[in-house]
Amino acid sequence: MFEDLDVFATVVEQSSLNKASKLLNLSQPALSRKITKLEDELGVQLFNRRGKRLELTAFGQSAYTFALEQRQQQQKFMQMIAKYKGDDQISVTLGASLTTLQTTLPPLVNAFMEKHPSAELKLVTGKTHEIVSAVRDKKLDAGIVASSIEEPGLRCTPLFDDHLELVLPRNHRLCGQDNVSMDMLHGLPMIIFSTGTWYRKLTDELFHRAGVVPDIRMEMDSFEAIVRLLPACRAAALLPKSYLRSQLLDDNDLAILHIPDLQETRRTTSLVYSENGGLSAGARRWIEETKKIFGRTRDE
Repeated sequence: MFEDLDVFATVVEQSSLNKASKLLNLSQPALSRKITKLEDELGVQLFNRRGKRLELTAFGQSAYTFALEQRQQQQKFMQMIAKYKGDDQISVTLGASLTTLQTTLPPLVNAFMEKHPSAELKLVTGKTHEIVSAVRDKKLDAGIVASSIEEPGLRCTPLFDDHLELVLPRNHRLCGQDNVSMDMLHGLPMIIFSTGTWYRKLTDELFHRAGVVPDIRMEMDSFEAIVRLLPACRAAALLPKSYLRSQLLDDNDLAILHIPDLQETRRTTSLVYSENGGLSAGARRWIEETKKIFGRTRDE
């Protein structure tokens, strides 16, 4: 029940089942079942449901106050455990590109902070060569870069391979077609990355090789903005497979259309760190746990 109370508090704070489900990494039906289960256990109604709107009942407000008190006590307890284990000394400075921050780092940071709630993580953005230089100069403990690098004094551990996929609204005319090829992108309304970004260079080269000229409707850097605008603009986009989680596609009513030629955009995301020692215990812990997470993902 106490776990469900925390879920309930998140729904109240987000004022939306949709937003809360994204934050909690739960589907909306699963989240609704948790709230219903909590109401059944308490024997009271927590929300008045008015269409898609949720309004707290009088008891719901009391339950929310209790949930906040419980959350604070849990945080204090976790901090006490962390201090006992020495986790309060963990401080890690990481480097990553802006796109990596949007795709790879969020689940890593969430997993690490759940295990080490008192840890301090500092994130620095930059281009690949800037991140590699900063790791080499010990300005960063580790970096995550979208390539494999060979640099004296540094170790480069591959985490996963990635490539671009064609993403479009589920009601798009191309959905459901067989034998999809790059030719179908000619004249296709698309949202693409801004000029100067790594992904823009990659897609420009791809279009040039295929002799394709899409109908470019918008240019932007944000993955989230692109995803949200695709249905409204009835457009398509090329986005990295690692970003396209099932929940994200379902929430935005999008689909992936596999084009064999897009395998040419394959690249390896790697973890870069010093091989000459000098890393703090916290940095070593981050590196080992990151390796385990992606090693487990590959095994699955």
